[in-house]
Amino acid sequence: MHNINVLITGVGGQGVVLASDILCDVALAGGCDVKKTDTLGMAQRGGSVVTHMRIGEVIDSPLIGEGEVDLLLSFEKLEAARWSSYLSPNASVIVSDQSVPPMSVNLGTSVYPDDALVMRILRHGGAKVMFVEGQRMATELGNSKVLNVLMLGALSVLLPFDNESWKGVITQRLPAKVVDINIKAFECGRSFMLDAISKNAACACGSDCDGSLS
Repeated sequence: MHNINVLITGVGGQGVVLASDILCDVALAGGCDVKKTDTLGMAQRGGSVVTHMRIGEVIDSPLIGEGEVDLLLSFEKLEAARWSSYLSPNASVIVSDQSVPPMSVNLGTSVYPDDALVMRILRHGGAKVMFVEGQRMATELGNSKVLNVLMLGALSVLLPFDNESWKGVITQRLPAKVVDINIKAFECGRSFMLDAISKNAACACGSDCDGSLS
């Protein structure tokens, strides 16, 4: 397989590192070489968290340069926008529509961007963008903490790894008492993404279709 550069972003408390660990294990189980590195920034809840991950036959370094990201998975909108310069022209972006305003916004020294601006920033270089109602779906499942696995379900549609491998790794990685709800979250995110792609493919206009990849 050709190399795939994946960036996962979010804020502290959203499970970015766990999500990257799951993806790493799935890729290894699929026979790939994988290198990843996690940067936690401010080591507190709400601080920026990002994972660089490179997947392929032979990978020398985990670090991804600007303009080289193939897939950006973000659990928070502003964090997605922060890393827009890293997107390749053909990148795909999957973003949870959750907003976690940084301290500067809470103090009134800056303004949190609206969805339209975030979309323009992400699409500036030609990337395909999907907004996912991740927090709403996770809450409806009964546990907002499954957002990270729900978003992995959406990402899984764009990666060449079988569904059972994902579920196997989730089962191994998580405590037994939360495996079932996380499997449901994964399936929910995957179904959402498949439906959105199908809907977009059926859109004859070829323009925006309710936030779908386009």
